Amino acid sequence: MIKTLYVIRHATAEDGGNSPMFRDFDRDLTSTGIIESARMGKFLASKGIKFDLIVSSAAERAKATAKIFAEQLHYDADAIVIDDTIYGGGPRSYLSAVNQLDESVNVVAIFGHNPDVTFFSEYLTRADVGGSMDKAGVIILEFEDIKWAEVSSKMAKFLGYHTPQTISHS
Repeated sequence: MIKTLYVIRHATAEDGGNSPMFRDFDRDLTSTGIIESARMGKFLASKGIKFDLIVSSAAERAKATAKIFAEQLHYDADAIVIDDTIYGGGPRSYLSAVNQLDESVNVVAIFGHNPDVTFFSEYLTRADVGGSMDKAGVIILEFEDIKWAEVSSKMAKFLGYHTPQTISHS
């Protein structure tokens, strides 16, 4: 059975400034980020992509990105799984989230943050993502004849990398 993993970086978020009252965790999407998310979600929908499961970091900007993608892909936003370990947990937290997936799930999207999403994607493949994944960027990875619990280094086939800048304007 083939399993497909979409590793997605959150879209453009508020700067946050230097205010000590403003937590990085609470940064929301900007209007640009909302547009990026909608375009990328629509792009995946146009390719016939259907997620069995969406997992997101608990940070506001990742959750907002995941919800907009879900809307475009006709996925129930209330069914998005929020993983509290992803934000600030490093690439290992992403691997842990994947390793814990139920075997009934074949197509999953995980929404998170740089640099972890870049490191995680490169860890799973032999691909060089190019230093830093773009905001709202989507990396598509495939695993053949493997259980989620067995996923580890260099086991994924790199199927593609799409960003708001590389998809056609439609």
